[in-house]
Amino acid sequence: MDCLGCRIANKIENVHVVYEDELIICILDMEPFNEGHLLILPKNHFLDVDEITLETLSAIMNASVKMTQVLKKVFNPHGITICQNGGIFNDLTHYHMHVIPRYSKDGFAWSEPIINHGAERRLNETKQRMVTEGGLH
Repeated sequence: MDCLGCRIANKIENVHVVYEDELIICILDMEPFNEGHLLILPKNHFLDVDEITLETLSAIMNASVKMTQVLKKVFNPHGITICQNGGIFNDLTHYHMHVIPRYSKDGFAWSEPIINHGAERRLNETKQRMVTEGGLH
């Protein structure tokens, strides 16, 4: 397998499995932001969220709820951040969702854009484009 994510999801790589079923696996992130930081990966190969079957999407979301409950019980965090990176920002080249226990002042940040794109001034136009060009009506 050339895909690192496939090797991780199918336990060919050394991973710390917390939970799995026939469709997904939940492992500890090898470079955790906080203790308990998890990755949820489908066992079949998908790159981006829009490629994933509905059955596997359901398994991923169900696991995110289950893992959130476990993290809250075990680590008593102030909150949970759930995120995923697609396209060129997907370092595993395999879909994965992060489930990260969070604490106030832990340093996790949503950064502001470094480019002044002005998108906040075009919200109505952006909405119209998404509805019209994206086929949402």
